[in-house]
Amino acid sequence: MTAAAESAGGGTAAEPRPAGGEAEPGLGRDVRTVSGLTLASRITGLARDAALARVLGAGPVADAFLFAFMVPNLFRRLFGEGALSAAFLPVYARLSGRDPEAGRLLGRQVLGGMVVAVSLVVLLLEAALLLTGLVGELGLAARLSMVLLPYAPMVCGVAILGAMLQVRGRFGPTAAAPLVLNGLMIAALLLPARRLAEDPPRHAALLALAVVVAGVLQVLWSLAALRGSEPPAAAGATAAASDEAPALVARRGTRDVFRHAIPMMLGLGALQLGTLADGLIASWPSIVGPTVLGVDHPLEPGAMTAVSLAQRLYQFPLGVFGIAVATAIFPRLARRASEADLTGVLETVRSGLRLTVFIGLPASAGLVLVREPLTATLFEGGDFTAADTARVAPVAAAYGLGVWAYSAVHVLARAFYAIEQPTLAVRIAMSTVAAGIALNLVLIWTPLREAGLGVATATAAVLQVILLGRSLAPRLGGPLLDAETRRSFARSAGLTAVMALAVLGLDAVAGRPLAAAIGGWGGHAARLVVLVLAGGAIHAGGAAAMRVPELAALLGRRDRG
Repeated sequence: MTAAAESAGGGTAAEPRPAGGEAEPGLGRDVRTVSGLTLASRITGLARDAALARVLGAGPVADAFLFAFMVPNLFRRLFGEGALSAAFLPVYARLSGRDPEAGRLLGRQVLGGMVVAVSLVVLLLEAALLLTGLVGELGLAARLSMVLLPYAPMVCGVAILGAMLQVRGRFGPTAAAPLVLNGLMIAALLLPARRLAEDPPRHAALLALAVVVAGVLQVLWSLAALRGSEPPAAAGATAAASDEAPALVARRGTRDVFRHAIPMMLGLGALQLGTLADGLIASWPSIVGPTVLGVDHPLEPGAMTAVSLAQRLYQFPLGVFGIAVATAIFPRLARRASEADLTGVLETVRSGLRLTVFIGLPASAGLVLVREPLTATLFEGGDFTAADTARVAPVAAAYGLGVWAYSAVHVLARAFYAIEQPTLAVRIAMSTVAAGIALNLVLIWTPLREAGLGVATATAAVLQVILLGRSLAPRLGGPLLDAETRRSFARSAGLTAVMALAVLGLDAVAGRPLAAAIGGWGGHAARLVVLVLAGGAIHAGGAAAMRVPELAALLGRRDRG
């Protein structure tokens, strides 16, 4: 399939199948597109977090901002990139291929309905906070939430527009949209840093305002990209369009989207409840107080900042590679599912899992290995001290253990959404998140403290992968782990083990002595560079020597179209 044909969304029936252990045709190209732009956005995101850590430190003000920023992000994950987007994309892909006019109407109706619904929820929350402020004093987190809540419908709208662009074969605009947010946040942190040094709460309010402005710009950017793209077209589309009025087809499609989104929201609502629970647990000492029902809380102020920064570190490889695979694979899954081609869906899922494990396992090991120099290099300085580094690094390692599992969950969940059988995936999500929350409440009372949140999250993700995989296979008519996939997993595990052992030895012989000799930030950075370059070279070199198909796909040597 040529690039032009793919961007037009046509010709799926003629799309070549992967043979043997080859990756899905064109999948490596789309993963590279999303990964490259996501890499840029993640790098600027780390720069944003580094600026936030240095300017606001790891204390109550940073905790308050990060908690308030979590609220619109929950809307994004639930209504935008989560349930509604997952329910919308397969229906939009099917309608756009058969009747482009109906597809356009569907997009407008779903986008408008989602924006109205989220805006109403935002207005209710704003009214509740305003009334609370009239009868009592609002804390900093509540005041910042009032500023940030309008960002919720905007970021959800960007996610739906992004799904439309993905069906049209354009992955770049949405992957690049976070650059706008990160750039404005960095400017709001650094430009007035000296003038507002003595007033951190006011600086946090300015940062929140920058987020809202970025939301407006992201919406305009996505709308411009959509207007400049060509809708999918398929043979026979005109004939299909003449059978029924496009408006009627679109209304029926809109009902299907929201009907499928409801069970997804239940499951993803559980996931977001887990995220919210993590935030509440970590931010409780700063936002509520040092005790819970008269018992001293096991965490201290700054826990929310430590957890948030650690999450940013594991989300870097997850976003650049793991979610990139799932994002690139979803339109393929939707197209093949719409053709009732379950064999094609199964082959696509296998390709996605092989790429996910090939990338995710070394990413998990690497984050554990470089946790200290990575945290110190990115965040240490200004109001962020060496003690804060020692606090954040173990949390990053704990979350990092599950990078491969978080990535695989995204691939497997999208397969359930593509075949429009989300109910079981919902039940699995709810049960594993409940288990994760229960484990959170146990582990924070152990010496792990904040790192217990990461261990619980990683454990729940591994359990979810196992349950999703076992449930998906019979629905696709074959095992997910065929002989080639098992061999691929074994190769990836072996390469990761060799890389980890080599990096551990190199760190003891050269990394730590080099950091001690140079000292300060330069020492941490030098140690990080040595370990990352060595680990990457060992893993990539071993994969090249073994002629691993996944590496060939990522480099574009197996893309046929």
